[in-house]
Amino acid sequence: MKDNKHELIRKFALIGYPLSHTMSPPIHDRLFKLSGFGGECEYSAIEISSDELATFPSVLRELSGYNVTIPHKVSIINALDGLDPLAKRYGAVNCVKNSEKSIGYNTDVVGFLRTIRTLGASLESEVLMLGCGGVGRMMAIETALSGGNITIAVRQSDLTTASELKEDILSLSPNTDVNITTLDKINGDYDLLINATPVGMYPHSDAMPVEDNVLKRVRFLFDAIYNPVQTKLIKAAIKHDVSTIGGMAMLVWQAAAAHEIWNDAQFDIQDIDALIKRMENTVDKEFGQ
Repeated sequence: MKDNKHELIRKFALIGYPLSHTMSPPIHDRLFKLSGFGGECEYSAIEISSDELATFPSVLRELSGYNVTIPHKVSIINALDGLDPLAKRYGAVNCVKNSEKSIGYNTDVVGFLRTIRTLGASLESEVLMLGCGGVGRMMAIETALSGGNITIAVRQSDLTTASELKEDILSLSPNTDVNITTLDKINGDYDLLINATPVGMYPHSDAMPVEDNVLKRVRFLFDAIYNPVQTKLIKAAIKHDVSTIGGMAMLVWQAAAAHEIWNDAQFDIQDIDALIKRMENTVDKEFGQ
């Protein structure tokens, strides 16, 4: 006799490598419950190395949907039938919905924009961006498209990459004021500072990407790092009365956006705020920060 209940379970997953410290399963499990799908959906983590990805298309196609993290956000595109506009814009996918076709989405953008809104800041302002890697590139471009001016601060070795990003920004938003500097030569006042570098991430928590005096000249700070919950940068900013928010907010908001795609789910802001705090408490307990 077949287990009909088991057959009705829709399966979702996160794929990437490595995934030993991922926070995604408990976040998505809670989101399924909040949206009324707790008994109908299961979420797991599937470690797939770069060499293995090409052997997994049939396995992934059996899922109702899945999230994608490093190192597959670009390479997964070859296994999909189409992309939504944001995934096309950035050439990167972190969410896939399987139905008649497999469509890739980029909910990192949604998570970023909602996090800035939660902070109470505006991208239509003077923004200081630390770093110009994948996530920093997306944040810088979204800032420009939102009407903001951008100063990109990077290491000396990343100046060429920053210049390429400037060209990309101006091709999409020609009137944006884009400046490039190094992390040790930041000058001026800014409405919003965004840290898109890994500096200060666990286990190297006793580090900051900029000097303390930079924080005296900003109003808002978003640090994309979520472990530790309060980075050294955030702690220093709080001492200067800067309004701050950490990376867990973006992680939860981008996950919520995936559920909107998969199940047309809707969430109360209060429930998302509570989930963010719950996951921050989990990080604090697990890593003793």
